[in-house]
Amino acid sequence: MKILLTGANGYIGMRLLPRLLDLGHEVVCAVRDQKRLSVDEDILSRIEVVEVDFLKEVKADLIPKDIDAAYYLIHSMSSSTQDFDEKEALSAESFNAHMEQCEVEQVIYLSGIVNEEELSKHLKSRKNVENILYQGSFHLTVLRAGIIVGSGSSSFEIIRDLCEKLPVMITPKWVLTRTQPIGIR
Repeated sequence: MKILLTGANGYIGMRLLPRLLDLGHEVVCAVRDQKRLSVDEDILSRIEVVEVDFLKEVKADLIPKDIDAAYYLIHSMSSSTQDFDEKEALSAESFNAHMEQCEVEQVIYLSGIVNEEELSKHLKSRKNVENILYQGSFHLTVLRAGIIVGSGSSSFEIIRDLCEKLPVMITPKWVLTRTQPIGIR
């Protein structure tokens, strides 16, 4: 199966890539900056890498047309601006347009756990991206994950830094929020 892996530079993408290769899939990694893709030469020799920024106009011929499935792991939370939700929506719309050209059959999207009552701006954005992706002509599988905890993950590093630097602190109410973390080794 030929798989497009967006967000290949991210925490999940870097761990998913070797597994997909081990399972015998042909993998095309879509990254904004090929220089930032830090994988072993062995892996690099077994993948195709395309530089694609879904926030900009993407040339139609950058992504191979024979993609069977795609992982949508694009998130803009690390963006320094406050308009990350607009960027995430734009990326999802651009992704949909390109998947139409590829005639991809299945897309897997890693989202956050959401409810219909009260959502943070971050989770509203994830839900909006989900709604945009549902408008595509492909089948969509949405994995709604809580905090992803593993050495190097953003959530883990934030928690570790807080614990190391602030052994005691007054916390806001949201720290009592229950979550279902996913552990990655």
